[in-house]
Amino acid sequence: MNAPKISTKPPSGMRDFLPADIARRQHVIDVVRRIYGSYGFVPLETPAIENLSTLLGKYGEEGDQLLYRLLHRRDALHRGLEAGAKLVAGLPEDAKGSGSDDPNREARADVRLYESQLADQGLRYDLTVPLARVAAQYDLPKYFKRYQIQPVWRADRPGKGRFREFYQCDVDVTGTASLVAEAEVCGAVAEVLHALGFTDFKIRVNHRQLLRAMIHHAGIDLAHEAAALVAIDKLDKLGHGGVLEELAARGISTETANKLMMLVLTADGEQLFGFDLNKVAEGPKTPIKRVRKQITDERGLKALDDLDELFDLLAATPAGPHVQVSLDLARGLGYYTGSIFEIAVPDLAGSLGGGGRYDNLVGMFGKKQVPAVGFSLGLERILVVMEERGMFPNLSIGPDALLCWMEGTPRAEVLRVAHTLRRQGIKVEVFPEDAKLGKQLQYADAPGVKAPVAAIVGGEELKAGQVTLKHLASGTQERVALEGAGEAVRALMRQ
Repeated sequence: MNAPKISTKPPSGMRDFLPADIARRQHVIDVVRRIYGSYGFVPLETPAIENLSTLLGKYGEEGDQLLYRLLHRRDALHRGLEAGAKLVAGLPEDAKGSGSDDPNREARADVRLYESQLADQGLRYDLTVPLARVAAQYDLPKYFKRYQIQPVWRADRPGKGRFREFYQCDVDVTGTASLVAEAEVCGAVAEVLHALGFTDFKIRVNHRQLLRAMIHHAGIDLAHEAAALVAIDKLDKLGHGGVLEELAARGISTETANKLMMLVLTADGEQLFGFDLNKVAEGPKTPIKRVRKQITDERGLKALDDLDELFDLLAATPAGPHVQVSLDLARGLGYYTGSIFEIAVPDLAGSLGGGGRYDNLVGMFGKKQVPAVGFSLGLERILVVMEERGMFPNLSIGPDALLCWMEGTPRAEVLRVAHTLRRQGIKVEVFPEDAKLGKQLQYADAPGVKAPVAAIVGGEELKAGQVTLKHLASGTQERVALEGAGEAVRALMRQ
């Protein structure tokens, strides 16, 4: 009987990264690190696995459903399964699912208890919640400026630029409510995008308290506030009509929903991504002026004042030419409390990154509240857009030189020559097997290798303390002293 064929593809939403992929990723990450560091941000790393008590309840209902949970092992898993089977068997059928209107709340609480018996750890969902945990755990500087570049995992539906494992490049400031912190993170992100070659991006800005004020002004009660925020966050995906349907499905009347949408789209009823600043003489503050006439809520007016001041600050940063007020921007994560941001480019349906202020998150883990604000760039989406636009420079992947050796050359001597070249800063790959020189040179030019130079050593070169260098593109070659060969290789690479 034949064994079943094992698929060599990675799981859906996961990827392998080959050398060319790594080179492009490393190019972007190097730029991010350099610029974040220039703003005084310091690096941080946290574990891939977090306690579910750390993760749950921070991302909203939909976010919690996308968490990857890690099952208990061995005996603990068996005990949980046995307890759960008895528990679920006694529940009414409609208590085994989930829903916003919950007639079986206590039964569902039992189901959640069952889930906790199966798993108490999960994969990191984002980098912000782990930062909040770290800020509560350690004695950090009063104003802790950190950047973090690590993978996160979400059980989402894969699509263009959307994966289940992906890297985020976060930059955050904890310990201050000053809008200078917002301006710094937006400025740093804008400078990264400039350095990578982006010119047509927009940083969309809104404020959670302004959104809440608009929801209140529309007549939506507090019980439906979270549902309204989730629906607005889907505006770019569902469109105007789709959001109205979503609001209706969540129990919000058509009249109230229409009133909210009129406020959200105050900027331009035909444009879901805020103002086109090139067509608005008053500049990026225009939506602030227009919506101020309709907001009476004290928190909403304070939010408008904050946005007004923030735009003045952003004008002094690299973000200034790119910012716009987008009253339809909601950001789905539940922990945002103030200003929120998102980066849009014309040829990507989703965003290149996003963030905002989250003044209550750290307090969930510690005894005191610590204000904080951050911005996250999505590495995968940046790579997708840069690849499609041809924005990457010529990136070196293989060796600078392939070391070829003539028949009869002692292998130990070949390795000594390779070491000497490496000490001079040359990336050297040694051809590993006995072969004719032509075959070795053919390999040097093979895909995945593409060495610009072949360094050739034989008996004559060893006696003279020299090496023959062949420029593969032009075919020219010369014999040079081994001790000075590094500079000669670099000169050939510049041709």
